[in-house]
Parts: sequence; structure tokens; C-alpha cells
Amino acid sequence: MDLATLKAFEPAEYEEAADGFQTVSDTASAAKDTVENGVRAGIRNTLEGKAADAALRELKELGKNFHYVQTECALVSTALNAFALDMATAKRKLTAALTDAEAAGCTVGADGSVGFPAGGKEVDGKVPEGGTVAVGTGIKDPTASALERQAVSLHPNPNFGKAVEFADRIGDALKEATDADAKWAPKLRALKADDDLVVSDRDWTDVRKDTGEVAKGADAYVRSLPKPPRSGDPAEVAEWWSGLSDEQRSAYLSLRPDSIGAMDGLPATVRDEANRVVLAESRGAYQDKLDAWTKKEPEHYRPYISPITGLEVKGAFVETEEWKEWDKKRQDLQGRIHGMDLIQDRFDRTGTDGLPEAYLIGFSPEGKGHDGKVILANGNPDTADHTGIYVPGTGTLLKDIGDDLGRGEALWHESDRYAQGQKVATITWFDYDAPLQAKPFEKGGGLFPEAMFDRYAEKGGPGLSHYLDGNLEARRSVSGNGDLGHITLTGHSYGTTLIGDAAKSRIWPEGALPVDDVIAVGSPGMQAKHAADLGIPQGHMWAEKGDGNDAGVRIGGKYLAGLGDDWTIPTDPEFGANIMESDAEDHGAFWDEGSTSLRNQALVIAGQYDKVTLE
Repeated sequence: MDLATLKAFEPAEYEEAADGFQTVSDTASAAKDTVENGVRAGIRNTLEGKAADAALRELKELGKNFHYVQTECALVSTALNAFALDMATAKRKLTAALTDAEAAGCTVGADGSVGFPAGGKEVDGKVPEGGTVAVGTGIKDPTASALERQAVSLHPNPNFGKAVEFADRIGDALKEATDADAKWAPKLRALKADDDLVVSDRDWTDVRKDTGEVAKGADAYVRSLPKPPRSGDPAEVAEWWSGLSDEQRSAYLSLRPDSIGAMDGLPATVRDEANRVVLAESRGAYQDKLDAWTKKEPEHYRPYISPITGLEVKGAFVETEEWKEWDKKRQDLQGRIHGMDLIQDRFDRTGTDGLPEAYLIGFSPEGKGHDGKVILANGNPDTADHTGIYVPGTGTLLKDIGDDLGRGEALWHESDRYAQGQKVATITWFDYDAPLQAKPFEKGGGLFPEAMFDRYAEKGGPGLSHYLDGNLEARRSVSGNGDLGHITLTGHSYGTTLIGDAAKSRIWPEGALPVDDVIAVGSPGMQAKHAADLGIPQGHMWAEKGDGNDAGVRIGGKYLAGLGDDWTIPTDPEFGANIMESDAEDHGAFWDEGSTSLRNQALVIAGQYDKVTLE
């Protein structure tokens, strides 16, 4: 980078280019939404047959292309803004050095050298002559700096020292600009896409790498942005986000999608945009992991050695321990990929039977313990009149998340029927380390040893509480009119125990859960004797139990979760809940289509209390 180039450099031109790429990103985002939630949804609702199926497949690929363009162009925009900032900083330093040099009577040559005038006390009747100092080479090591200081102190012309300072400052500015150019040129070149129309898993893996590289280079740019609140308080997060410019929001979304997607208090649309990128990148990364792991498959079988004779038994083989360990990891990778595909499948079914667009409010392939996390909404909870939040129970895993997402859909369809034209959203909230499934205690049962302990609910309860606060703040910031809507929190099995811990984690008496109604389905207990102990207003606690070996049954006079003698299960009269009629024949049948149990839950979500049938 030479003096003339840096002097002529205009950061605004690159900022304008960044704006252009951001416009392309925004346009691609709108096109993606139109394709996924408009065109494809319309085809599903009105057309059938091979032609319709083929069109849906092609449109799905087109939606992927738009998503990829949206993500990469936003990243290019951020990179250009970061480059412009780095160069602007260097140019400001150069401009200041040139201005100071001119004010001191020095001249700057085309090569950055600094000429200084005669000056100082006379020596042998003559004023020390002026001269020229070569442009500095940038930051010097301690030895070079010491030698320079010595030369300045010995020089008879005081203007020499000034010239040295100006030359060093010019050199520092040129070096900083050169370093910025060398840093960003390859990063920007790397953002060039493959010359094809197929967005593959490998492409999304490259997006993750690109993001990491841009983030590394954009340290100064990121430091210039307003920082998110360290507390993570949803109200403070909402206020921070509302104070950002469009450029700053785009920078955070492109550089920190995982962080933005996890912030309680941000609008559902923002979290969805971030988490869709995290989902696509994670899907690509895990497919790469699986492909690499598959190539490492060890020997499956080895000959069986008789423990009696110590000889090989002809025709008999056993699985090797190496293969068992390898297969265990392979199944884990396959399971997580399957879970991600189930989430994508929900996006692909938008419009089917009127199903609204989905919002991925939280996602991670790696969770806090056993598995990942998924928070997925049917409809926008920030604008819905009625929102139902469903918390699953024991045995919930990313690989099997389809069942719980399906329950969220069932609740949406049924609640929408009774909402009298008002908007409905339902959310499947799986953001805690659920107890793992084990062998049942008795035939046909669904009772799991890990669910007998409170530690999972105690650990996960504060997270649910925090999310509910964030849900409220996001709605408040989006609505702008203080309308917080009607919110119902539903727990299934151990999920109800978690709700109890979420309520207990709050500060009393002001800190009741920010919901209007609570439904406990198949509950083993909510860690309280009465609903009022959890801050749930009279008449707004609801409960259902099943006919089979339900989680709410007693064993030896005690309840499962925590074996708490001090608890009352919600379907016991003394708990104080409205006991709803239920026809569920087993622990997972509460959401069966056409069932009384599903209808009653939906009526509560829709606020149609008078139509609920009670036992």
C-alpha cells in the first residue's frame, strides 16, 4: 500500500458496496420466504399429483439457493464494512500525520519521506540545515526505537526529530493499511460461491468456515458495535436490539448467528433467521462428520474363541468391541442428522392443511446434557392472540423430536378451530436435559428411573423461566402497544415437574410465571401441594390424566418424580386444578386427532374456558 493509494482510498465506496450486498441479501431473504411460505404452501393446498410433487422439489432447491445467497451476501456485506473500517482507521492516521507535518513546516514526498527545514541553534555561525527522513517501516522493535531516539537527541536540528515522528506515523498508517488489504483480500475471495446451482451440505460447511474467517478478521469492527448486555436479561436484550442500526443487526446475524439465535428477548423472526443458518451449517457439518467416520469402520466380526477349549469355533463369530464403539458413534451422528431433517421437514410442510409458517426460535445439535435443543413455533408467537407453549417430558431426544413437533402441530390445528378467527401460535420448547428413557417397571408402562429424580427439572427450570420472560419481552417490543396476548403453558409428564421448578425459581410473591394458564398432562407432580403454591391463579390451573399406566400414578403410595411425599399430583382434587375430561388410553395419546384430551387443551389455549369439559 503506497501513499497515493491510501490518500485516494474512499471507505464510503466500500460501505456503499456493503449496502448493495446487504440489499441483495434482504431480497434473497424475501424471495426465500415467498417461495417457502407462499408459492410452495399454495401448491400444497391446491394441487396434487406428480407435476405438483416435481414443482415442490424444484422450489425447495430454489429456496435453498435463496437462503444461501442471503447468508453469503450478508457475510460479504459485513466483511466489506469491516475492511472499510480498518482502512478508514489507517487513513485517519495518515491524514492526521500529513496535517501535522504541514503545520510544522515539513513536506511529504510521494514515497512518504518527510523533508524538514533548517532550524536550531547556530553551529559555527550557521543554522543546521534541513534534510529528508525516509518513510518509516511501521512499528519498530525496542532496539531500533532506542537507536532512533539517540539519533534524534544528537541531531542539532530539532526539526529532524519532528520529521522522524511524522515519517514513523506515516509508515505506521501505510503498514496498517497494507496489513488490512493483505488480511481481507483472501477472505473476500474465499466468499466466492461454487459455479453451480446446487447448495450442498459441503457448501454450508464452507459457510461456517467463511463465517469464522470473517469473524477473526473483523475484531476491530465487532468492537465498534454496541455490546449485548452481559446479564442476558430479556428486557435489556430487547432494548439493546431495538437500539441497533440495520447494519449493526446484520453484522451480528452474519457473524454470531448461534449467539443471536439463543438470545431470549429477541423477536421470533430474528431468532428464526439466525437459527436457520445454524441448522443448515450444523446439518452440513454433521454430514461431513458422518461421512468421515463411516470411512473409519473397523472390522465388524472376529472368530469366536471357546472359553473352555481356548480354540476357535469354526463358523462362529462375535462383534468386535471396536466396531461396537464405532457403531455407537455412527448411530449418534445419524440420529442428530435425522433430528435436523425432521425440523427441516416441518418447514417443508408449511401450508399443508393450513399449517402456518414455522419459526426456529432455538436450535443446537449439542445440548446441555444428553442431547441438543429445539424451540420451534407454528405461527409467530410475537403477533399471535393466543400462544400455547408445550414442554415435553422424559426421553425427549433430538433424533425423535418429530413426535413432539407433531404434538405442537396438533395443538395448533385444534386451537385454530376454536380461536374464532384470532391468530394462534404453538411452540414446542425442548431446551433442557430431559431424563433418559430406560426399561419400564412393568409391562405396558412408561416409567423411567431417571424421571424419579428432580435434578433434571431443577437444572432446567430456570431456563424455561428465562425463556418465558424473553417471550414476553419479544412480544412487547413487536406489538408496541402493550398487548401481550393470551399465553398457555402446557407440560407433559416430567415436563410438568420442570414447570414446577421454573415457578419455584422465581422471586416471590411478585414473580409468578408470565403465563395466563398452565396445563399439566400426565403429571407425576409439580413439586407443590397446591397450584397456588406455584403462583398460578385460581381457575387457571388445568390437568389431564390418562387411563393406562400414566406418569401420574402412585407406586407404594408415592409419586414418581422425586418420590415426593410433600407433593400433590395435579389431578388430585386438593391440588386445586380444573380436572379436564380425557380419553387418552396411554401416556402418549393426549394429542391423538379427534380426542377429547386434545380438544380440551385447545379450548384452554384459545381462551374458550366455558366449552372445556371437566370430570
